[in-house]
Amino acid sequence: MALLLVSATACSGEEWLRGAMPENVTEQGDTVLALWQGSWVAAIAVGVVVWGLIIWACVFHRKRKGGGDDELPPQVRYNLPIETLYTVVPLIMVSVFFFFTARDEVYLDELSKTPDAVVKVEGFQWSWRFTTQYQGKQVTVSGIPGKDPQLVLPVSKKVHFDLHSPDVIHSFWVPAFLFKRDVIPGVHNKFQVDTLNKPGTYVGRCAELCGVDHSRMLFSVKLVPQAEFEQYIQTQSQAGSTP
Repeated sequence: MALLLVSATACSGEEWLRGAMPENVTEQGDTVLALWQGSWVAAIAVGVVVWGLIIWACVFHRKRKGGGDDELPPQVRYNLPIETLYTVVPLIMVSVFFFFTARDEVYLDELSKTPDAVVKVEGFQWSWRFTTQYQGKQVTVSGIPGKDPQLVLPVSKKVHFDLHSPDVIHSFWVPAFLFKRDVIPGVHNKFQVDTLNKPGTYVGRCAELCGVDHSRMLFSVKLVPQAEFEQYIQTQSQAGSTP
């Protein structure tokens, strides 16, 4: 059954190790992936213990043939040590899960006062507008009907995102970041990522059902080498904002 499951999903061994997560392109994504993998390991371990106890109870505590109609299997109710164990162990497990989640959340919310680039993200019905500030220059890219905007970023740099919405709640999601954050009217949400040295183009979308044309809320993020990024900023800032 396990072999059938692996074959049916058409996932490689590496994809299974990532728990079906996409290959991440940020340092923060490494932390998210580790938390995701650890959660699966813990969940499987707990499942094995629970399934084992269920099977053990079914096998050794079932009603035996020849027993009286009123005969009960051995009972553990009012057994103080066992009931204490049932209470303490789950509390310890939940505390451990909470510790790692809270620790990683603090790391993901860290903001540097000196990011390499700052991107103002505006989600509106029905597209995105990206305003990138880098070394005193500014480039704005906005989506138009039939053409999704593309955000160009440098590899191996710290990028700060400011999220804004003029209408309804959207959600800025780049699957390769292994991270998403809501874009809420009147709320100044923000986050930072450290891009890895993985040039390429990565899809992005709105992950919040924001209205009738939610499916049009698409964009892409292109990671390029530093020299190419500087050339892009220089050229676009001289030419003015693109549609």
